[in-house]
Amino acid sequence: MSDYRVLPGPEHFLPPAAASMGIRLPNPGEAHINGVITSEEAAYEEAARQFLMAKVPTIFPGPLVLWAWNEKAAKKATAIRHLFNTLKECVQPGQKPMLIPMPDYRPKYPKINPEVEINPNHPNLTIWHNKIDCCIFVGVHCHQANLSLKIIRGGTSCYTIAMCAQAGHEDAMLSIRDTSVEKIMRLADTIKRLKGTVQPRLASAN
Repeated sequence: MSDYRVLPGPEHFLPPAAASMGIRLPNPGEAHINGVITSEEAAYEEAARQFLMAKVPTIFPGPLVLWAWNEKAAKKATAIRHLFNTLKECVQPGQKPMLIPMPDYRPKYPKINPEVEINPNHPNLTIWHNKIDCCIFVGVHCHQANLSLKIIRGGTSCYTIAMCAQAGHEDAMLSIRDTSVEKIMRLADTIKRLKGTVQPRLASAN
């Protein structure tokens, strides 16, 4: 068992890939929190708490759910919109939930508007600009998600959550695998259930 933990940064300029430090992916029915294998139920609870504590809880939907390339993608997009609306209903005054899309992975040069879109090749810029202290990746291809999550961990203190349609993401602080419409809705239900039980942070820091 590795002693390495996937924690909010800034870790350093070039953080190691969590997999290279002995962090393994969860098996079906499991999740991980800070690199430690846990139950999915514990992961929903912790993800909901992190969102409800955050000053700027943010959802980053990727191209797998932004483009209606099949019926499953369209249904997931509807579930993500429900998740965002639930989050808006459950936060307290002073918190600022955001939904910022990642429509593709091309570098956004020479300029990106970080209030409108996240640049997957420099995601830390969007985190810094919006003072995001907790975010979730959903519908982002695995290779691109791991790269972006590593950059965020290296240069910011943002707590990262990844809902993956495949096996999960070692480089997120919290990851749920085999993401479906039902699992997205389950996270929304957990946020609603925990509403009012978690105090938000007074300030976000990156």
